[in-house]
Amino acid sequence: MLAAAARTKSLEGSPTVRMTTPAEFFSTAETEYPRPPVWSGELYLEFHRGTYTSQARTKRGNRRSEHLLREAELWAATAAVRAGLPYPADVLERCWHTVLLQQFHDILPGTSIAWVHQEAERNYARVAEELDGVIARSLAALAGDGDGEVVVNAGPYAVEGVPAMGGVVSGNERDSTRTHSRVEGTVLNNGIVRAVIDERGLLTSVRDLTADRELVPAGTAANLLQLHRDTPTQWDAWDIDEHYRRHGRDLTDVAELAVVDSGPDRAAVRIVRKTGASTITQVVSLDAGAAAIDIDTHVDWHERQKLLKLAFPLDVHAERATSEIQFGHLHRPIHTNTSWDAARFETVAHRWVHVGEPGYGVAVANDSTYGHDVTRSTREDGGTTTVVRLSLLRAPLFPDPSADQGEHRMRVSLRTGATIADAVAEGYRLNLPLRSVPGGSAVAPLVTVDSDAVVVEAVKLAEDGSGDVVVRLYEAHGGRASARITAGFEHTEVVETDLLERPLPEPVALSGDGALALRPFRIVTLRFRRA
Repeated sequence: MLAAAARTKSLEGSPTVRMTTPAEFFSTAETEYPRPPVWSGELYLEFHRGTYTSQARTKRGNRRSEHLLREAELWAATAAVRAGLPYPADVLERCWHTVLLQQFHDILPGTSIAWVHQEAERNYARVAEELDGVIARSLAALAGDGDGEVVVNAGPYAVEGVPAMGGVVSGNERDSTRTHSRVEGTVLNNGIVRAVIDERGLLTSVRDLTADRELVPAGTAANLLQLHRDTPTQWDAWDIDEHYRRHGRDLTDVAELAVVDSGPDRAAVRIVRKTGASTITQVVSLDAGAAAIDIDTHVDWHERQKLLKLAFPLDVHAERATSEIQFGHLHRPIHTNTSWDAARFETVAHRWVHVGEPGYGVAVANDSTYGHDVTRSTREDGGTTTVVRLSLLRAPLFPDPSADQGEHRMRVSLRTGATIADAVAEGYRLNLPLRSVPGGSAVAPLVTVDSDAVVVEAVKLAEDGSGDVVVRLYEAHGGRASARITAGFEHTEVVETDLLERPLPEPVALSGDGALALRPFRIVTLRFRRA
């Protein structure tokens, strides 16, 4: 592109090209066209839908690296402030550079040659090793000496009694009043959710005991793996064409069905399936006190030009599906009234998809995949079945004939009775699991926020090496929110900054008593200056 710009800088018969900064370009554009038409909603690309799924290991490496970076920054900043541990700025910067580089096209979309993805996977492994080392050293300094175990939570919401961005000594984090999980045959029950697994290893019933509501429509089954022929007309790794839906089958044959955990903290059933040269092993589990069923899927994948989907038919009359994107979410209609509605037969979401009707909803969260499709149909009884499906794996031949061959692991959860707020929390729970480290001291959060709608996305030390603490937050529920942020450390002042940590000339979000007022999806970065 740069070479083409240089050639067309002064080329007879060609428009003159001049390189400028983005700021200059948009300023000029606004001057020339002050009131352009505005499109409200998603700019959906009716092409390259396969890029949400191709090269699953690269995508999982990216997702895992993003969350490891969050953990490493959080615990390193906490250890620097609380224990005086040197902040590993060089390691974090190097890891960020690697992860951001590999988000470049065509790496993260999964459309490069084999060598690129092999190199990307090696880089992700190195990033994970370095960041795990940062996390281990930081938590060792925070947990202190002792023969016990400290359970820490890097997520923005409390999980199992462990505070957000803090830790407790093991044994103190669990709520003694919560219901236990148990398994009877292949029925999982924790007093909140009752899930029936039939002889095919499928969920034929998921009952929300709190709402006294059945989620799986009669005659259907959830946790249904479906295998489709996947032969795009043009570009294997780039595209999924709609005709794949006409060629598929349900995977219902079972090689093994066994109870592997019987409570009281967890009940679980393992299902093993074989198809072609591939083996799929799933563990369906229900934790004590949980409103979500977790599905841990291991795949030894050796298919060619196939698409593996995981389906959840739900007895929910949903008009639209809500999908998480970075720092927020968007709504997409499920109907196909128009040509552009019909074109959205494969959509992208980050950690979760939510479908619901007034007063009740369900969230399907994941820890590694991005491709989804959501459809609905009317049953003979007049009810509506909404089907949420995740695209787990593909097997394109071009440009990498060995794409996705081998081992994969992915986790999915089905959260019953979920609001949008529950979906947000479920996405973080699945992607930021609790950690246990040796020690004897609880870890107090460096920062707390008193509103679930305001999510702390990052806690780190400032890039300039000053030792100031930088906290990035955003409104996550799609409405106006107010919250008070409290710092658990000494500081002299709080300054609102841009994303590059430069003070804003007129900060508007933070009041004198630490209160925040946020419009929907607003991102705020705060810099706590330390002496």
